[in-house]
Amino acid sequence: MGELIAELTSSFLCADLQIRSEPRVDHAPCIASWLKSLKKDNKAIFAAASKAQEAADYLHQLTSVAQECAS
Repeated sequence: MGELIAELTSSFLCADLQIRSEPRVDHAPCIASWLKSLKKDNKAIFAAASKAQEAADYLHQLTSVAQECAS
């Protein structure tokens, strides 16, 4: 579940920062693992997305604080 949260956080941040990435072949085993977890719990994606958004918000907040300190 931790890897799914990290990947979702990364996706959210890339979208916010308009960074594009290309899927890689080595992502397939990770995705297969996530699908197993998601099939067992149909609410898991919502929990993971919520935690990922919290992480993205936290990183945005850190960036804002760092920018304020730098000025």
